Amino acid sequence: MKASIFYRVAAVFLLLFAVGHTLGFRQSDPKWGVDALLRSMRSIHFDAQGFSRTYWDFFVGIGLCVTVFFLFSAVIAWQLGGLPAETLARMRGTAWAFALCFAAITVVSWRYLFVLPIVLSLVITICLISAAWLSSRQVSARL
Repeated sequence: MKASIFYRVAAVFLLLFAVGHTLGFRQSDPKWGVDALLRSMRSIHFDAQGFSRTYWDFFVGIGLCVTVFFLFSAVIAWQLGGLPAETLARMRGTAWAFALCFAAITVVSWRYLFVLPIVLSLVITICLISAAWLSSRQVSARL
């Protein structure tokens, strides 16, 4: 199997992760009993470096930053999937850093989140590790 396939699969899962995260991170189930907390997060304003903000503003802002990161990662993975093997071999450090980044996201998801982000981050990590490993092997085999 080629590294490009793993990068393209990772890109698709990253896009799905971004969409799912964007649609879901602001949702809550009444059974959780957090309605009073959410009302408080939305209603109590404070000054943060000259801006009137709430904890809800911070929550939404960080959540949307995560979405932007996932979308950017999807673009990077897709572009890596289109590079020739020789170029990927020269980008070994970048490829492994990308894979390790998502390995860390998998650990964070395992510790703090729930099944869907754990599974998505694990699949993305496996794809990125496989792609990084294969891209270095493919060039070594040609030498």
